[in-house]
Amino acid sequence: MADKIKIGIIGVGQIGKQHVGNYKKIPGAEIVAVADIDEPEAKRVAAENNIPQVFTNFHDLLDLDEIQAVDVCLHNNLHAPVTIAALNAGKNVYCEKPMAGSLADAKKMLDTAQKKNLKLSIQLATIFAAETKAAKRLIDGGHLGKIYSAHSKGFRRRGRPYVDGYGTSFFVQKPVAAGGALFDMGVYHITQVMYLLGNPEILSVSGATHQETDMYEDRRKKGMYSVEELALGFIRLAGGISLCLEESWAVHMDGGDSSRIFGSKGGVKLSPFSYHRTIEDMEMNGTFDLGSADWRWHQCIPDTNAYDSPQHHWIAALQDRVPLMDTTGLALAAMKISEGIYLSQAKGREVTGKEIEKSTKSTAIKGL
Repeated sequence: MADKIKIGIIGVGQIGKQHVGNYKKIPGAEIVAVADIDEPEAKRVAAENNIPQVFTNFHDLLDLDEIQAVDVCLHNNLHAPVTIAALNAGKNVYCEKPMAGSLADAKKMLDTAQKKNLKLSIQLATIFAAETKAAKRLIDGGHLGKIYSAHSKGFRRRGRPYVDGYGTSFFVQKPVAAGGALFDMGVYHITQVMYLLGNPEILSVSGATHQETDMYEDRRKKGMYSVEELALGFIRLAGGISLCLEESWAVHMDGGDSSRIFGSKGGVKLSPFSYHRTIEDMEMNGTFDLGSADWRWHQCIPDTNAYDSPQHHWIAALQDRVPLMDTTGLALAAMKISEGIYLSQAKGREVTGKEIEKSTKSTAIKGL
């Protein structure tokens, strides 16, 4: 594949603009077209970033032969239909998180990519974070011993989209967003932990969701708020591993703890990053200079910059510099855990992985 990867971006809203800015920092990326139903905004973003072509119908963008990859920056229940259309048009696809609005739709995306022999990657920024790389090195080096448990933790005290003052109401409407805190932020923390655990099979899920924190009534009504602001879960994984989960958009509490990994010889806390073990019957808490380590890795290890961010990695993989990481497998795991929590809440009991697979249904917006 050519060194310069020509990209089309579908959706230039809040997230799409971030993606445009990120590609401008990657020498191998060239944005040649954008598509958005908001034509004035699409033209403004294109002019501001020297992007030559603008469309209001994303199918017209897909007709461009020069485009090798499409970046999907839309709301959750639009991910599957647009991604599948792009794959069927012969384009590699990089899609925003979560992978889709349902596990069923996410599987259709992956099935299409495999059938077409095209690349599909999901935006999972935490996989490329310095603390994730550090934890992975400690785990691979045997410094944690046997991994047996983990906590996935995300916290906002007052950070619900729209009702707390930022973003559009589509973020909090189930027909468009499919989920709340779990789909918006939880996917980052779940996939980060599952990556460090080796993405084991999900055997069962027990969970609960809540929406109890006060909000401006006019925002509640206008926003049609219908998703969770707090999700809790307990997940049994293959290999005897347990995973506890807590993800909040709004909760009356201070910052609390971060995600953690527990092993028989040691443990890590991911933010701020620290390592914990017992040496000669003495408990030790260790910190690291990740900045200097990251600099040294860049100087000494080839293609380290291919893992600087999800988009750096996407472009490097399209250039055949490095193998594409299995972000789809991790994103599917996050979808399954999230749907398991919703199903457990509805049934009032623990549900098995097979039950989740059987119950999942498409939530994709049709007719695009």
